[in-house]
Amino acid sequence: MRIKLYGLITISLLFVFFTIQNANAELQPPQNYGAKGALQDSSITLEEALIYAIQDEYLAQARYDTIIAKFGAIRPFTQIKAAEQRHISALLPLFQKYNIKLPEDNAKQYTKTPNTLKEAFQAGVDGEIDNIAMYNKLASAAGIPQDVKAVLQRLGSASQNHLAAFKRGLSQNQ
Repeated sequence: MRIKLYGLITISLLFVFFTIQNANAELQPPQNYGAKGALQDSSITLEEALIYAIQDEYLAQARYDTIIAKFGAIRPFTQIKAAEQRHISALLPLFQKYNIKLPEDNAKQYTKTPNTLKEAFQAGVDGEIDNIAMYNKLASAAGIPQDVKAVLQRLGSASQNHLAAFKRGLSQNQ
């Protein structure tokens, strides 16, 4: 009787463990998504540059949506969420001008709700560091038209302000 009970408990624990592992795996964006995708891509086309950029902006918006849903409409998350929408709005005309299909916004499936405000600010810091590095790389990629480079550089510069705000918030939530 005890052996059956231990076996049942072991099987139940393994089931829970693998279910949690699979749920966490679903939260990770694909390798070729957003900033992470751009940073590991060795030859970026105009189409890829715009797709990586907008995916990363979608991801930032989804991240801040989950944070605001949990912790309320707090600064700087509300302001930066609005800024990310402006970033998306700056990218949209480039998709149209260069006849590139706009990717679906499925970023919400890749977000994880932080447990604490400290984790939320750290997620903001990490996301903006990747975002800035992505914009620097995309703006310097070969074959990117000058108007696109100008937008990418402007968005990367704006992300520097976001990074500073999240770093301040992180230092206040230690």
